[in-house]
Amino acid sequence: MRTTLLPWLLTATLLTSCATVTNPVTGLAERTVMDEKSEIAEGEKGHQQVLKEYGAYDNPKVQAYVNALGQRLAQQSHRKTLTWHFTVLDSPEINAFALPGGYVYVTRGIMAYMDSEADLAGVIGHEIGHVTARHGAQRATRQQTAGFGVLAASLLGAVLESQGVSGAGQLASQVSQNVAAGYIASYSRDQESQADQLGAEYLARSHYNPQNMVDVIKVLKDQERFADDAARAEGRTPGAHGNWLSSHPSNDKRLQDITATAGHHQGQYGDDGRSRYLDTIKGMDFGDSREQGLTRGQNFYHEPLGIAVTAPEGWKVQNSAQAITLVNATGDAALIIRTVPAQAGANHEEIIRNLIKPEQGRTERLTLNTLPATHLVGTRRNAQGQSQRVEATVVTGPSDQHYLLLYASKDGPALQRASTGLREAEASFRAMTPADRHAARPWALKVLPYPKSGFAQLARQSPLRPLPEQQLRLINGVYTGGEPPVGQPVKVVE
Repeated sequence: MRTTLLPWLLTATLLTSCATVTNPVTGLAERTVMDEKSEIAEGEKGHQQVLKEYGAYDNPKVQAYVNALGQRLAQQSHRKTLTWHFTVLDSPEINAFALPGGYVYVTRGIMAYMDSEADLAGVIGHEIGHVTARHGAQRATRQQTAGFGVLAASLLGAVLESQGVSGAGQLASQVSQNVAAGYIASYSRDQESQADQLGAEYLARSHYNPQNMVDVIKVLKDQERFADDAARAEGRTPGAHGNWLSSHPSNDKRLQDITATAGHHQGQYGDDGRSRYLDTIKGMDFGDSREQGLTRGQNFYHEPLGIAVTAPEGWKVQNSAQAITLVNATGDAALIIRTVPAQAGANHEEIIRNLIKPEQGRTERLTLNTLPATHLVGTRRNAQGQSQRVEATVVTGPSDQHYLLLYASKDGPALQRASTGLREAEASFRAMTPADRHAARPWALKVLPYPKSGFAQLARQSPLRPLPEQQLRLINGVYTGGEPPVGQPVKVVE
């Protein structure tokens, strides 16, 4: 089970009264609920939660490289005396974000789409800008002043709601052990613009061409174009994009502003570090990882847990830190699969009583691909004391690990419409077979000379689906056209 990166800022208990601080970037005094000491404390607490939810990528070479790059940029910033922390998260999502107090994160997913050290510096420089300008503290102050306080949100519920499973978030949060507190909000346009300007400034001071910030935005906009093209190829309607641009709102004017900002910096810039960058990321995991589980088409495999499940035709697999979620095509029903904590009970009856807490219902003993299971249909009380229908299965998997398979839906009619698919999804839950283990091979980035026959030749040997040639163009920054010189190193996935 892996994490899904959401645009939220973790926070704990904020100061109950405002203080006045001097903004390091503007030199102006501002009222705040979070002075620098509090920023650092909040960032440290948030950092522990981020590592718990997402996990740091287990590759010392990549971590050391990104930290060294970040530290060089931070030393050219307005807050060089902060103790800065730069971490690569083990997530295939295309994202980057920062917490107050000097905590900056990039995913291995976004690194796969960068083409040089200078490109990655553009991403990191932008996030450093959010920290130096105290944007997190400003957001906390604005929301605290508005009376919103600290919002409690289930990550699983947020994922489900984003998929259109309205109402499922509340039910999921009641059976989930992990609840994160945070502000679900985006930076303002002015803050984004200021972070762009600061990022360009920090790149120029570090002898990287600020034009690379423009290149980064173009690459990520191409990623959105590909997501739309892939959706059309699969007969789906293009939808929202879960990447760095979606959590850092952008439009054509912003791209124009970044271009203008980059043009204001004139100087002698060094090597863009492409060779160093490609040497660092070759061999890096691409897409899902073995440790967090892999999705291959309609199948999901989790080798460490020894389990597999298959989504019905037209359904999608969503993998988060808390659960595997199989969501139907209309997005109004899902099967949520999660591990059961040991303290919930030693057998199915105890787990149902302690975790689901039904008021009434009937249970049925069954097997799922030789695994012992108990199916429950009944009612339970929700957090508001209202009676609601509940349907779930407890199954004992490999190594006697128990799992909860929970039926979730927008409403009763949605549940009825999805009932066949929900049962099909549940019936696919199994211990991994030898064939499953063979199919669950992780993918990795490789670097090869560009052949004369181009991406068409490389696509024939690629496991990427759908549109393998387009995906190879995408990760090499030529999605909208153009060809690398023959013999130039390019990224492939094997």
